[in-house]
Amino acid sequence: MAIIHTIREKIRKQEYEFTIPHFFEEMVNDNLTFEDIEMAIYNGKVNRRFTRDPRGIRYEVLGPATNGREIAIICRIKSTGKLLLITTYAL
Repeated sequence: MAIIHTIREKIRKQEYEFTIPHFFEEMVNDNLTFEDIEMAIYNGKVNRRFTRDPRGIRYEVLGPATNGREIAIICRIKSTGKLLLITTYAL
């Protein structure tokens, strides 16, 4: 299964965690809501993979927010199987 499908499934099943408080601070800084994050993941694509992190591969997902802005979400699948939402930003 492609990684974007796995990421979407983790969101759908609510099998995710956040880097606190960083993820929420970045959402506020770019005036994003969790609906924007969900929409970008459900309608976006994996743009980059960061493979040199000893904690595991990170993925940059690009997609549209609810208002059409392009946003990015950096995430990783943890060893527990949960999706870790690390940061987000508007492009």
